[in-house]
Amino acid sequence: MSTSSHQLEQIFSDDTYQLTGVAIAKDGRLFSCYPLWPGPHQYSVVEILPNNRVKPYPDEPWNSWQEGDDGTNKWVCVQAVYVDAENNLWVVDPACPNMEQVYDASFKLVKFNLATDRIEDVYRFDGVLTNKSYINDVRVDTRRQVAYLTNSNEGGIVVINLETGTIREVLRHHPSVKHDPSFTLIVDGKEFKKQGQPVHLQSDGIALTPDGEWLYYKPLTDNKLYRIRTEFLRNEALPEDQREAAVEDLGRFAVTDGMIVDKNGNLYLGDYQNYKLVRITPAHKLEDVVSDERLIWPDSYSISTDDYLYISCSQINKQPDYNEGENKRTTPYAIYRMKLPDV
Repeated sequence: MSTSSHQLEQIFSDDTYQLTGVAIAKDGRLFSCYPLWPGPHQYSVVEILPNNRVKPYPDEPWNSWQEGDDGTNKWVCVQAVYVDAENNLWVVDPACPNMEQVYDASFKLVKFNLATDRIEDVYRFDGVLTNKSYINDVRVDTRRQVAYLTNSNEGGIVVINLETGTIREVLRHHPSVKHDPSFTLIVDGKEFKKQGQPVHLQSDGIALTPDGEWLYYKPLTDNKLYRIRTEFLRNEALPEDQREAAVEDLGRFAVTDGMIVDKNGNLYLGDYQNYKLVRITPAHKLEDVVSDERLIWPDSYSISTDDYLYISCSQINKQPDYNEGENKRTTPYAIYRMKLPDV
């Protein structure tokens, strides 16, 4: 199964600021985010308006953090945005400028009611995660009231009971959340390195099946894919060795950043080594979806109610950090969309 690249429609572009996340709400409102990484930075979370305009979300004060400020109720370094089945917007703030360390224990997951644009809940990770953690992406099961996040710096799955507020990190020492040391990551014809050292990032991409029964996840810098039944994550009394035994190693597929499952159970991944989008069927067969030179490090995904897949391209591979100080970006950071096939 393959679609032609003309079905990739550009929705938004930014020639100055590096975006990572994308989230489409039930009514079509579109959100993105900008981590505080090297390079110019203006806002952390934005709502995208017509004519390629943005406005800071939820307001200017939340987007006004400077080093030395209290980061409790401001965005420090936002990595991901996500809209759940009940049309709430979730914002993942690892609060880790330049991916160095967490600023003043201000890492948080914030839930907004999009009907009112008011904050409904804030979940904080002090005492659960360390200042070397980097919470990366989130999926929320609204029926069971559970949120799942990845920790991409240390490796681990963070599980939040949204009813009680209990936060745990599980699978912290399991191979599934770690970069495979036997894998050499080649991007743009050379080993992917930062300041001369190979880049090894841990559990990053995460996807929840529509029924909430399975969580898929994988390290960022290899092609391994894993899944686990969420009952083993939700059970707070389960011994960790039993949880680890429940992890399924699905084998090698593609090197991807984010992931998402559609309503038919297909898992979409961006193959950032090859500038394409692929999918894994429910039978775990890998298929190409679209190959397009504009897919420069496809990063995050969101699916609209009318079955469009939204794709953000963060161009991480073009950053100076990974190119011996040279900025290799030649086109704007962008968000695209494509109509999902019926099957």
